[in-house]
Formats: sequence, C-alpha cells, structure tokens
Amino acid sequence: MADDDQNDTTDAEGQPDEDVNEPDDQDVTPDDERQDDEPDEDAETFPRSYVEKLRKESQGYRERAKTAEANLDAALRELFTARVTGTGRLADPDDLPYDAELLADGDKLTGAIDELIKRKPHLAARKVSGSVGQGVTSTREEPFSLLSRLQQSV
Repeated sequence: MADDDQNDTTDAEGQPDEDVNEPDDQDVTPDDERQDDEPDEDAETFPRSYVEKLRKESQGYRERAKTAEANLDAALRELFTARVTGTGRLADPDDLPYDAELLADGDKLTGAIDELIKRKPHLAARKVSGSVGQGVTSTREEPFSLLSRLQQSV
C-alpha cells in the first residue's frame, strides 16, 4: 500500500518520473526555439516607402539647420561690424577681424580696438578740424559775389 500512496509521478525509489508532466529537450523543435529567442524579422522591418519618407524628412531638417546656422553667422558678423562702427574709433570697421567672443563683452571689444590702433595707428579714425577750404570762410556780411568767391579759393 505504501507504493499505492506514492504519487504517479515518482518511480519505485521515490525519484520523480522524468516522462510525466515535464517536456523533454527532444520534444522542443528548432522552430519553437527560434520563436522564443529571436523576434520575427517581419515585425522589425518597415516598408521601404516609410523609410524613404523618414530619410527625406531628416534631410530636410539637416538642410534647415545648415541654413539657420549660416543665417545666424551672417547676423552675428553684421552685429560685430555695427558695434565696431558704433565705437567710432576705426576708419574702417572691417579692419578688426571678426571674433564672436568680443560680441559678448564690450570691454573686450574696446580693448581689441585699442590694441589694433596701438599696433597700426594708421587704421584709427581721423576727425577733420580747422579750415579745410570748404564752407563759409568769411564771417562778415557782404553781398554774394562769384568773383570774390573765386579769388578766395586760389
């Protein structure tokens, strides 16, 4: 009776029976293993038209980014030229090479202009003063005479 009380899944020695309730490794087919370990290839691929659409969209974004960067660079260069012109210290603002770091700090910009003028004084802006032979030269009131104007200019 003791053997009758034992579970049907154990053999006479009390060890579990391998044939009952547990599949053997031989029962598993290679197709079953492939489905468990690897996802189906068709589920991971996209239609060609969709991929081409995504690539075209990405190319459009890259072109827009390049255009935006070029526009930003041109605007920063114009701002730099305007700030150098605003100081009035250089005859030609293009004499100072573009440097993006100088845009952020006005003191650095002034220092760079000072150093350039120190190295090359001929680049400094010149202001005209005194009589240069133009405009009204006489302060007394006399009637206009073309002959007297011609004589004064000689």
